[in-house]
Amino acid sequence: MKLIAIGDNVTDCYVDEGVYFPGGNAVNVAVNCKKNGAARVNYIGVFGNDDRADYIKECLKEEGVEYERSRKVYAPTAQPRVFLKDGDRVFGAGPRDSCQHLFAIKIVKEDVELIQDFDICHTSCFSNLEYELPALSEICQVSFDFSERREDAYLERTCPYLTFAFFSGSDLEESQCEDLLKKVHGLGTRVAGITRGSKGAMFYDGEKLYRQGIKKVEAVDTMGAGDSFIAGFLTAYGGGKPMEEALDYAAQRSALTCTVRGGFGHPHQA
Repeated sequence: MKLIAIGDNVTDCYVDEGVYFPGGNAVNVAVNCKKNGAARVNYIGVFGNDDRADYIKECLKEEGVEYERSRKVYAPTAQPRVFLKDGDRVFGAGPRDSCQHLFAIKIVKEDVELIQDFDICHTSCFSNLEYELPALSEICQVSFDFSERREDAYLERTCPYLTFAFFSGSDLEESQCEDLLKKVHGLGTRVAGITRGSKGAMFYDGEKLYRQGIKKVEAVDTMGAGDSFIAGFLTAYGGGKPMEEALDYAAQRSALTCTVRGGFGHPHQA
């Protein structure tokens, strides 16, 4: 399986400790897919012109993720502030006017030539790429992380172009999850899933509703656990594993991420 991720890169700033970690949904999914054994992984994003952007690139290179089609702009890297409370992450707003806030990627011919060499393209609601979904869906399978976005207009705009849709829904009852999954599938998405924190995950493929429990570990940080679940699922299911095996593998990889600081390690002094 070959995956390309398009979208956000940030430095998650652990304020209490004076360190930051490379992150962002697209970066986390890309790195974890490579860790999971994906044959090839690429990343297209908008990098700032600061030391933090250079550090993210160093980490991607170390993890074996290519990024040759990424852009560079004159703006700082996004720096969400993170506080840990009882092992869980609590976000605070970072400085505005970062490259993540100010710029979106326009897909051009050279990008298409690269993307079409991959099996799956992953992006998210954080990546300002909704307007490119129709074109992307013509050249590969598209995976999309909605996080907690569920409004009807947004679903109707995006779901017809997706192969995989992922949601965060720890606040939803099981019946609400089932309704959402079936709505998303009805709009055209082939496989939809909701991760629910300690309640596990629910997935739907148009024929069957699947439930996956969590894998218990001694968690030190839940940063990136959802992204790692997505990466585990895409690597396994996209590589031909049946749904049950793919979900079990995704849960294993998500649990492992909870034993690592940051989305995938690489702490740096702030």
